[in-house]
Amino acid sequence: MGMRNVYVIADNVFTPLGKTTAENFARLKQNSTALKEYHNKSGQYFAALFEPTEFLIGSSGYTKFEQLMIVSVKDALDRSGISCTDDNTVLIISSTKGNIGLLETEALSPALQERIGLSGSAKLVAKHFGFRDQPIVVSNACVSGVVAVTTGMRLLRTGQYEHAVIVGADLISEFILSGFQSFQALSTQRCRPFDKNRDGLNLGEGAATIILSTDKKHEGNVSVLGAGISNDANHISGPSRTGQELANAIKVALKDAKLSAGEIDFISAHGTATPYNDEMEANAIALAGLESVPLNSLKGYYGHTLGAAGLIESVISIQSLKEGLFLATPGFDEIGVSRPVNVIAQQMQVRAKSLIKTASGFGGCNAAVVFGK
Repeated sequence: MGMRNVYVIADNVFTPLGKTTAENFARLKQNSTALKEYHNKSGQYFAALFEPTEFLIGSSGYTKFEQLMIVSVKDALDRSGISCTDDNTVLIISSTKGNIGLLETEALSPALQERIGLSGSAKLVAKHFGFRDQPIVVSNACVSGVVAVTTGMRLLRTGQYEHAVIVGADLISEFILSGFQSFQALSTQRCRPFDKNRDGLNLGEGAATIILSTDKKHEGNVSVLGAGISNDANHISGPSRTGQELANAIKVALKDAKLSAGEIDFISAHGTATPYNDEMEANAIALAGLESVPLNSLKGYYGHTLGAAGLIESVISIQSLKEGLFLATPGFDEIGVSRPVNVIAQQMQVRAKSLIKTASGFGGCNAAVVFGK
């Protein structure tokens, strides 16, 4: 038996811009951004944050992080027509920091340490919906969302499951904020991906869910066609000097998808707007033969949503394929990378069949996933 096709059958994006994929996409088409100016003791920063009272689901038994995942999964499940209580459905959770914010509000205890472990949150979400099998947790810096989709695709292709519910979420705590501030990685203005005046990233909160299935009745849907993962082995926080390793992940993803570089219509870039990330990513895209392919970064709408980024940006890009509309890259004005790439500055109406989503993260991890009609 050959590899099974893996279809995207439902999704959700839950961010400060909107509570569903449709709401988010409608706002993005109007060029709305969730980024606002904030201040803390280390200074001014821009971020995309929820209102403190958002997404309360009426149960005090869940943390804000768990509520965020539950709300996102529920919306996608309601549209999917699948049951999560059968043995053929797996839950995959992607996050970089999970409940780490509890360290700022609770006294340290063995119970709290248990609660901060991502496996605890994963079990609670699984139990809430009635998933039978143990959930899978993917936590690998900023590639987590793309790696979670890759994991789901591989489990379904090989027939281990028929459906995968993949959710990614992260919230911004003082701990995360101070970490990025200590790296001097945050911009004091709205971020400017690939622009010559870029000077750092903005952080964001959000969640997204993608539901995959091998059921042939979904044959007309967008599919997950291929994926690749690599590591620079270069530095704990600085990316590769050459971009060769992300380029390798892109090439592996293209080969897996049985597509050539010339058959990719669109790139959803990681595009964090730090000087080093965008330079490395532009190098990688050129090395993979994709320098002329239209590319955007959504970080100027959502900020960098960490473990949710790969999923939020995948769902929005799939919506772009469906609607034939490539979104602009907010903050981009003039190319500021040494290997020029084709950054979309204005919305484009297009007829497109396939896209690649890239991501890179601390520790030198890289990932790419290909979606197509």
